[in-house]
Amino acid sequence: MIVLGIDPGSANTGYGVVAGEGRRLRRLDHGVITTGAGVPLERRLAEIHAGVGDLIGRHGVDAVAVEELYFGANARSAFAVGQARGVVLLAAGQAALPVRSYTPQQVKQAVCGSGRAEKDQIARMVMRLLGLAAIPGPDHAADALAVAIADLNRAPLQERIAAAQR
Repeated sequence: MIVLGIDPGSANTGYGVVAGEGRRLRRLDHGVITTGAGVPLERRLAEIHAGVGDLIGRHGVDAVAVEELYFGANARSAFAVGQARGVVLLAAGQAALPVRSYTPQQVKQAVCGSGRAEKDQIARMVMRLLGLAAIPGPDHAADALAVAIADLNRAPLQERIAAAQR
């Protein structure tokens, strides 16, 4: 199974493509879709949508995993992130892919075993779990890889639940 993990943002949308082969995880790609600060929001969203669509097609993605919004003190920023998340969902929907959402705490729990793990701890675990020689960067890409790993770690359980409900 190939999962595209997304850490949404209007300026920087992190992505991580991870293949799950049994218990083995393999990084296929990671990076950031970056949009210009002076570019109107509608163009930025179009760039994110096109970038995610390209990743889906290029890697033969089976599912998309997206980090849920974290509402901090800045409501304007939260709305922009929500809009970026929306175009990611649209790209997945257009490709008829399932989308699963995870809170930051769920991602931390799945990758590090603790919902209170720090960013550097998550990045180090992503490196170990994927057998990488160095911590993946930038931060948004490492977070997106963690989202994909969280989804792949939960996929066997989700498949068993779905089979039991049939």
